[in-house]
This record gives sequence, structure tokens and C-alpha cells, in this order.
Amino acid sequence: MTLRSVIRGSGSALPARAVSNAELATMVDTTDEWIVERTGIRNRHIVGEGETTATLATEASRKALEAAGIEAASIDLIVLGTCSPDQTFPATATVVQQALGCRGGIAFDVAAVCSGFLYALATADALLRTGAAKRALVIGAETMSRLLDWEDRTTCVLFGDGAGAIVLEAVEVDANDPVAPGILATRLHADGAYNDLLHMDGGPSTTGTIGKLRMKGREVFRHAVVNLAAVLEEVLEETGYQSADIDWVVPHQANARILDATARKLGLPAEKVVVTVDRHANTSAASVPLAFDTAVRDGRIKPGDLVMFEAMGGGFTWGASLVRI
Repeated sequence: MTLRSVIRGSGSALPARAVSNAELATMVDTTDEWIVERTGIRNRHIVGEGETTATLATEASRKALEAAGIEAASIDLIVLGTCSPDQTFPATATVVQQALGCRGGIAFDVAAVCSGFLYALATADALLRTGAAKRALVIGAETMSRLLDWEDRTTCVLFGDGAGAIVLEAVEVDANDPVAPGILATRLHADGAYNDLLHMDGGPSTTGTIGKLRMKGREVFRHAVVNLAAVLEEVLEETGYQSADIDWVVPHQANARILDATARKLGLPAEKVVVTVDRHANTSAASVPLAFDTAVRDGRIKPGDLVMFEAMGGGFTWGASLVRI
């Protein structure tokens, strides 16, 4: 027997306001055709008054707990991936902890931009397997709209707001059982040499401001396809699986062209890739758990399925995780 982190339930949350490409075209010099052709995005959700990263994270967490049939009081670890926290400190995870009523356990944020959920997942998995906690909420939540330069059409059309969460539980399973559930392997990477390709141009210790998101899209695209394909191969090699064994890939929803190119590079059929970028745009650390919950709730992802999570974000950071549901 071996101890694994098993997904017990998932949940997601979106702001009330949906913004179509047509509406965005009234705010910035762009068109629906231009956005769809280059990104595949048709819609995104934008936070309004009273909506924050913490409120979205809390809503997604409540839905995940309900799906898992688990009381919030039994959660002793919360790891929240975000680059748009409610405050510089304390961690937004502690705000969620207070809202859920599960005070006293471990709660902290992870900043790895679009890879934030995978970094949070790997961290929670490690803590669960060492016995530091028994049940965890792993969350990706963002209010990217509050970081954007709304006069820069090359970036403001790409992003949206949202949150996704999963409940993880440490469970003894038979490691020799090929369909035993749990996280099988995760590989993470970072390379600060590419900071200027995707970054915020401000911060507390430099400008004393939040700054705005800046990106060189063409260069990011090129690195994303190469890095994501490579890290997926690393995880497959570690676990002994082939790409044909994967039931579903749940990728970071950055750009439809990146999703297509990565799938082709690995020889994965498009019908195995969960795509929500058309509805939600790029929600950074929220995009993987948001897409996962969407596919669970519409019946595509089922117990026993072999699912690959993957993401790449500013920094650069990137990673992948293979999970038996």
C-alpha cells in the first residue's frame, strides 16, 4: 500500500458579468474576427463591485466541498495559486479559510502565474504524503482584469476572471493496481531568463504599484509549445504511460492555437483536449481547475480516467501532472 493524494471533488466560480468580443470591441480597437482568429476566445467573465479573488475562490471551494461530500471543518490545508491576491499580505488563502470556517490549519498562496494551480497541487500533494495534513483545498483563482492595461489590445482581449478548486485527500491505495486513484507524478520547471516576455511592470518593492501586465505574445507562443510538450513527455516517461493512454488533457487555457500545436506535437487527438478558452479566455492560475470542473460536471471526465494537467506562465514557469481520477 502507498499513500496518494486523491481528488474527491471539484468546483468553480465565474463573475456575474460576461463580456463578449463584440462588447470588448466597443472599448478597444479590435474586432470579434481578429480575436477569434488569433486566440479562439469569444467570451470572458469580468469581476464587478464586491467580487474579488477571495470571493471567487471561496465560491469554487464551497462547490468542491459539496461535490466531495466533505465538511469544511475537516480541511487542514489550503494552497491557493494566484498572481492577483486581494492584499499584498496576508495570503488570500487565509481569507478563504476564514470564510469557510476551517481556521487553524495551514493556509498560504503560491505565485507561479498561469502555472500557479500546478505548483499549488504539487505542494499540497507533498504535504499530504508526508502526513502534514490529511485533507486539502487546492485552488486557482484570479481577477486578471484588474491587472490589465485596457488600452493595450494585444493583452486586454486575452484574459478573464474566475476560480477553480479541488478537494484532495491522503488515501492508502494499492500501488500495484493500475486504476488506483491519485496523483501519479508531477514535474515543475522555471526559468527567470524569460522574465521580460511575460511580466508585470510594477511591484511593492520596485514601483510601489501593482503595475500592468506586459507580454510579447509571439515569443511566448513559441516557448509554450516546446516547453509544454517536453514536460508532458517527462511525466509520461516517469510513470511509464504513453500519450495514447491518456483519457483527457486539461491544459492551461491561454490560446486555442497553443492547445492545438501542443496536442499535435504529442500526437494527441483534439477530442481528448478539454477546451474552455472560447468561453472563459485566459484565467491564469484558475484556468486548469476551472476547465477540469467544467469537464467533470458535463460528464466528460469520469472516475477511473487518466488525466494530464499542464500549464505554462510568466517567469517562465511550467509543469504537468498526471492524475488517475
